[in-house]
Amino acid sequence: MLISPRPKEEVQFPESEMGNQLFPVFIKLNQLRTLVIGGGPVALEKLTAILKNSEQANITLVASAIIPAISNFKQTYPKLKIAEKRYESSDLNEVDIVFVATNNHILNEEIKVDAHQRGLLINVADKPELCDFYLGSVVKKGDLKIAISTNGKSPTIAKRLKHLLTESLPEELDATLQQMSSLRQQLTGDFAAKVKQLNKVTERLISPKKSFLETNIKWLIWLVILSFIGVVGFTLWNTEPEFQTFLINMDPLFYWFLGAGFTFAMIDGAIGMSYGVTTVSFSLAMGLPPASASMAIHISEVLSNGIAGWMHFRMGNVNWKLFKVLIIPAVTGAIIGAYLLSSLENFSQYTKPVVAIYTLVLGGIILMKAFSIKRKRETQKIKKIGVLGFFGGFIDAAFGGGWGSIVLSSLIAGGRHPLFSLGTVKISRFFIATLSSLTFFTMLGGRYWEAVLGLVIGSALASPIAARVSNKISAKTIMVAVGIIVMTVSLRSIINFILKLI
Repeated sequence: MLISPRPKEEVQFPESEMGNQLFPVFIKLNQLRTLVIGGGPVALEKLTAILKNSEQANITLVASAIIPAISNFKQTYPKLKIAEKRYESSDLNEVDIVFVATNNHILNEEIKVDAHQRGLLINVADKPELCDFYLGSVVKKGDLKIAISTNGKSPTIAKRLKHLLTESLPEELDATLQQMSSLRQQLTGDFAAKVKQLNKVTERLISPKKSFLETNIKWLIWLVILSFIGVVGFTLWNTEPEFQTFLINMDPLFYWFLGAGFTFAMIDGAIGMSYGVTTVSFSLAMGLPPASASMAIHISEVLSNGIAGWMHFRMGNVNWKLFKVLIIPAVTGAIIGAYLLSSLENFSQYTKPVVAIYTLVLGGIILMKAFSIKRKRETQKIKKIGVLGFFGGFIDAAFGGGWGSIVLSSLIAGGRHPLFSLGTVKISRFFIATLSSLTFFTMLGGRYWEAVLGLVIGSALASPIAARVSNKISAKTIMVAVGIIVMTVSLRSIINFILKLI
């Protein structure tokens, strides 16, 4: 690497005319010889940044005292060479680029002079005036890297932008890069021929080829919804006289559940969870047995999640590969959970406090998540999606809720993109709600239809609104309120059960 020595005197421009004079580049450190001078925490930070972005970098580290954390890097990065000694100018021989991380200002300036005499670029930690280049905040998504610089004015803003881009850019973006790379390699001929081939391929993007499921998902959702409502309504009208009476003389309970369904669906749309746990807590407080409460919740979720799932599908928020792995185990678990809970309906005085304890725990978890400001992000995605889906579906049906709290939280904690996880969980929940509610209906028949109809209409009205405002509401504030309300209502049910025993 040949780099001309920097001139002794630089032309100085007025600060208002200079602006950000940095020229962004990406350096192949795996093809250069890198020297790091320093062995303390700052040197560790520099070394970590280098190796995180260039694992195959050829690095020599020189320092008179080296902390153990730096020595441990040797086990993971065999190309790293460590020399525990004082710096000498000869250390710059056969070196291409230099990073300095010492707290000795005189030594830093000496190293800078030595480096410039050899035509080497140098970076000195926390000393912008001694630097030839800066290390920016880096966003990495597979082969995609985005470097951010504020010209040394505000490292905090650079870190905030890094966090924002890391959260916003989907993990699937790397797959797009790999596909474009494969397409590029397949193009042949001169420039004109390559343009024609590329135009022919990209024509498909205007009307891309979709799977049968993606093409017909809208009609499938509405067909299931209308068929479900038609079959249930026709059956109840002919077999349940109470249902006809209910339609004529509307019970006030309907209006309570209408407002509850709308409110809880809006909360669910804002934070991606808690519809089940809030609704089951409210239902138990209103006197519904656990199985009937879960049936009412899941019947209402057929329409609300069908609409929400369709909205997320239209916005491109569904990961179809994840959906295919998740759906069958989840539906199986939901059917089993609904069957078991329905079988215990005659023992509702005993199952009700059990469900209340479950919602109390979930309320506490939601509250803790609201105050967990710093969350560790996993480096590997969850691999046992089927097990997670089965467990989430079973708990959701057997205890009236928990699908979002269990599955969505686990997917996001496992490193999956929040928006794609939310859309996939929503559309999966539509099928789970449909089959579990059919199981409940088969086992229990028509009960508490005031509550069911109120939840159906209220949640359906809120679903299209909630899907669009899911990223515009303070999730923390809502989670705190939900956690407190759910825990309060659950404690009330548990205390009432204990008082009856006494």
